[in-house]
Amino acid sequence: MAPDWEKLGSEWEGNAVGLIAEVDCTTEGKPLCDANGVKGFPSLKYGDPNNLEDYQGGRTYDALAEFAKENLKPVCSPSNIDLCDEDKKAQIETLMAKSSDDLAAAIVEEEKKLEAAEDDFKASVEELQSTYQKLMETKDAKLAEVKDAGLGLMKAVKAAKDKDVKEEL
Repeated sequence: MAPDWEKLGSEWEGNAVGLIAEVDCTTEGKPLCDANGVKGFPSLKYGDPNNLEDYQGGRTYDALAEFAKENLKPVCSPSNIDLCDEDKKAQIETLMAKSSDDLAAAIVEEEKKLEAAEDDFKASVEELQSTYQKLMETKDAKLAEVKDAGLGLMKAVKAAKDKDVKEEL
């Protein structure tokens, strides 16, 4: 993917509307990555720099280039309110009327909801993993029980009998 990403980045270099860039999340870029919810690498993000979205599309040059062409453009935001529909304009106006402290508190509350959703997900995955482990142990015990009851010996006897029948013919 790196060569395709670099090719796309060079094509978009100096573009007034969109930016194709990379950030090293293991060094100086770590705070930026943490602030934008980067959990794995490579992670692709797009959109308003203050509200980046996860890219879920293909990782080939063609898929990336098509996505960039269709999506890297000015979007509805407080700095581009003329691009917003009436509902978004009203929502932005309501939020703009709040104090910076009130907005910060509301952001913290919403981020807590995101963290709670992530915690719920992780707990459910752990529960599934535990259930899977128990099911595997039960299956293995049943398989061992069947084998211990003589399945292998039965197969060997049947094969010997079948061989004897063929030799008689």
